[in-house]
Amino acid sequence: MVIDRLGQGSHRFSELRRDIEGITGRMLTVTLRGLERDGLVSRTIHPMIPPRVDYELTPMGRTLLQTIEQLIDWADSHVAAIHAAQASYDAKHRPEDASPVDPEISACEEAERAVRGGYSSPAG
Repeated sequence: MVIDRLGQGSHRFSELRRDIEGITGRMLTVTLRGLERDGLVSRTIHPMIPPRVDYELTPMGRTLLQTIEQLIDWADSHVAAIHAAQASYDAKHRPEDASPVDPEISACEEAERAVRGGYSSPAG
């Protein structure tokens, strides 16, 4: 979703967070850093008060746009089946029945719950 949004032009962090439903600030930060590290996104800091930071796709990042659009189209056409599979999975794997498989994932999930005041949605 980040690559798709940046394919429309330069965006600030707050614009991306607002436009991408369900993404947390932490996940967006981690995603942008990873994409920047991989050479797909560039980050520009404008010297003003407060500082303004813009993100945009690099030429290499732009080469992913057609593939990303195909993936988004696929997801849009399968959204009902995806939601049904998630509901089925969630019914079988209640959070209280689940044991942490990956300590890093568990720590992230715990931090998310703390930020949301203990609320945990069925989708995670």
